[in-house]
Amino acid sequence: MENVNINSDVLMGYVYIYGPKLIAAILTLVIGLLLANFIVGMVKRILNKSKVDPSLQSFLSSLVAILLKVMVYISALGMLGVEMTSFVAILGAAGLAVGLALSGTLQNFAGGVMILFFKTFKVGDFIEAQGYSGSVKEIQIFVTVLTTPDNKTVIIPNGPLATGTLVNFSAQPRRRVDWTFGIAYGDDVDKAYDVLKNLIAEDERIKTDPEPFYAVSALADSSVNIVVRVWVDAADYWGVFFRMNELVYKRFPDAGLSIPFPQRDVHVYQK
Repeated sequence: MENVNINSDVLMGYVYIYGPKLIAAILTLVIGLLLANFIVGMVKRILNKSKVDPSLQSFLSSLVAILLKVMVYISALGMLGVEMTSFVAILGAAGLAVGLALSGTLQNFAGGVMILFFKTFKVGDFIEAQGYSGSVKEIQIFVTVLTTPDNKTVIIPNGPLATGTLVNFSAQPRRRVDWTFGIAYGDDVDKAYDVLKNLIAEDERIKTDPEPFYAVSALADSSVNIVVRVWVDAADYWGVFFRMNELVYKRFPDAGLSIPFPQRDVHVYQK
């Protein structure tokens, strides 16, 4: 009977000591998880209102949820008297080791987050970066997929893509088309201007505001160079560029204008 009383006293002692801690840990766990879910939902709403890419929304919300839940579990275990200093130190060391091992991957991930968040380009844009040009087919977390004009697939890591120089040809609605056409010395410059103006007037894709620009750009070694600059919609750039080159080649000779090319005279002297 005495042993029963002793065991009851010991049990009650444990209840008095650890009971409040257990209740506090359970309350912390329940309230903490509810609060974590609320914060994750708020993050999702903020990202959705910011029109962040859906794939980035899912990844960031999942990352926030994991971090918050880990913090809640660590807090609950700490209330139970579990020594968390060593555990946190082990987690930190493991995180550092993983970070060093995956430094390149993490750099690409950070680059993907920057691209998707700041929207330096989007799917469908034609860009030039890292020595490649093409239309953006996919923007993933770690890489961006391009399709080149000759239908090749190029995969570029997001790290250097986010930090390097990038040209986005689709960012502006209009682009300027530049040509340089050469005529022979002695040809009529005004007649060349008239031919060029007529060709430009025939193409409805060329804008009249700003007005097309014509000027003699250089008196070169074998030609008088005329520069022409017009504005078009970005989607019409190459069509207008190639068409003008073809028509100038056809119309200049009809107007009595010659298109010169470098020539060399060789004189042979016999002794």
